[in-house]
Amino acid sequence: MLFGKHVNKFYIKYGLFFLIGIAALVVVDYFQLEIPNVIGNIIDGLDQKTITTDKLKVYILQLLGIAGIMFAGRFAWRLCIFGNGIKIECDLRNDLFNAMEKQSQKFFGENKTGALMALYTNDLNQIRQCFGGGTIMLVDSLFLGIFTLIRMFQLNWMLTIISLVTITITIVFAQFFEKRITKATDANFEAYERLSDFVQEDLSGISVVKAFTKEKLQVRRFQKYNQDNVDTCLNMVKESARFDAIIMSVIDTLFILTIVYSAVLIYRHSIGEDIAFTIGDLTKFLAYFDTLIWPIDAFGRLFQIRGKGKASLGRITKILENEIEVNDNLVTEKTKDIKELKGLIEYKGLTFNYPGVSEACLKDVNFTINPGEFVGIIGATGSGKTTIVDLLLRVYNVEEGKVFIDGYDIMQLPLATVRDNIAYVPQDNFLFSDTVANNIAFSENEEVDNDKVEATAKLADVYKDVAAFNDKLNTVMGERGVTVSGGQKQRISIARALYKDGNILVLDDSLSAVDTETEKAIIHNLRENRKGKTTIIIAHRISTLQHLDKILVVEDGTVTGIGTHEELLLTNKAYANEARLQELEAEVGEKRER
Repeated sequence: MLFGKHVNKFYIKYGLFFLIGIAALVVVDYFQLEIPNVIGNIIDGLDQKTITTDKLKVYILQLLGIAGIMFAGRFAWRLCIFGNGIKIECDLRNDLFNAMEKQSQKFFGENKTGALMALYTNDLNQIRQCFGGGTIMLVDSLFLGIFTLIRMFQLNWMLTIISLVTITITIVFAQFFEKRITKATDANFEAYERLSDFVQEDLSGISVVKAFTKEKLQVRRFQKYNQDNVDTCLNMVKESARFDAIIMSVIDTLFILTIVYSAVLIYRHSIGEDIAFTIGDLTKFLAYFDTLIWPIDAFGRLFQIRGKGKASLGRITKILENEIEVNDNLVTEKTKDIKELKGLIEYKGLTFNYPGVSEACLKDVNFTINPGEFVGIIGATGSGKTTIVDLLLRVYNVEEGKVFIDGYDIMQLPLATVRDNIAYVPQDNFLFSDTVANNIAFSENEEVDNDKVEATAKLADVYKDVAAFNDKLNTVMGERGVTVSGGQKQRISIARALYKDGNILVLDDSLSAVDTETEKAIIHNLRENRKGKTTIIIAHRISTLQHLDKILVVEDGTVTGIGTHEELLLTNKAYANEARLQELEAEVGEKRER
């Protein structure tokens, strides 16, 4: 069994079932030891020719009664104790997933997906075994061992003392090997995490692997990770095998000593010495000894399981206790009940560094976006455009007094309020392996509104494409949306944001994979259907932004220009140069087409 801050609560939550299971197990342990007693009496009766038919019937009925009690008891303790192990695994998995959902972007940048997935498989499985099999081994080794030793002591105290020596040796070796097994388990799980992470990345990026014809290289790398996993697993098995071998050697030695000593006692009894040790007693003692082997073995295995469980619980505890950096700690009484935001956005002298990076990504950023405005953001790759909107979504913490929505400091607004009011289309346009309709209606908390799904698909100019699919809106897409084109993926992502219908809409370079005609249609639809709502569009093409209410020019983390397309052509050199360059590229493209 395991103890710790995050598992102690389960002893209270499932305490009644644990007690029922333990009680049933103790009853089984007690009656299990009646079987050798009854059989020994039968053997003595036959040897001494004192048994009668009626006595034999009574003994048989006793054996049948014991079998019935043991059947019911074993069913009860398996249901309660193993069942508790499964329930605890389920609860802990929920706690783990809930903790991960609250982590910041920094956390997922520092921890690989494959390593995190390993926690849900190997580690939780080890903890389940601790609460299930570990509990049974603890109770069995304790109660069955004590009951057996009492019966053995009643038969012969000397042989019982020899057995106690065996148990003492087992305890000493168990404590020594627990540390070794824990260390070996840690190494194995780390190797498994690396293997899982490699497989996850390889399968997610299989199109890139094939495009660069790196299949053979990836196979060799997989074989290396796989061999590391095998080696560490074998090392873990070797530690367990060494312990098992030592314990079984001690048990076998004790068995030989028991046989020899018992033979001497029976011989002395047979020649008339005053020693009450019959063949029936030997049968009982050997049966008790055979029964005692399991508590001794279980006690040793308990330390093995506990060692593995402690290693797993340590890894899971790190996640459960990891500080949640982006939180609602600064929410005030004034802002805690705010549910709706109108869309007034203000950045006041914001300077921002990514965690662990000394150089500022954004430097003294100042601008205001009024409710209902259509605003564009343009700038070179890496200039800080995405960072500006990430901070608006509270992906990272910002300094107080730098970013405001509707006049409220964003650090004092509830996270749920901020994110519920912002519909966001990220650069990677992630789609789930689900139907098109469910992807579009991802923000829906109730039943999917099919009419709304269709309407938003039309606004995003993707409905005609989806209508050509075999199952239309019910078409199931492949993992991460690999079965649709880049342009279709972008437009489905836009439809998903439009379905949410937030008062603030952010499109982060979400029109780059569509042609200019489709782009114009989408922007026209946004203009018509989002009147009075704030819309921010990040783009590289000036043609995407030139008709918006306002454009922000971002250079090297600083906003160097704010105005309409016409104003920026006159006042911002970088914008004017980019506009001329894109016009030339467009003219060259038209000539080539001719």
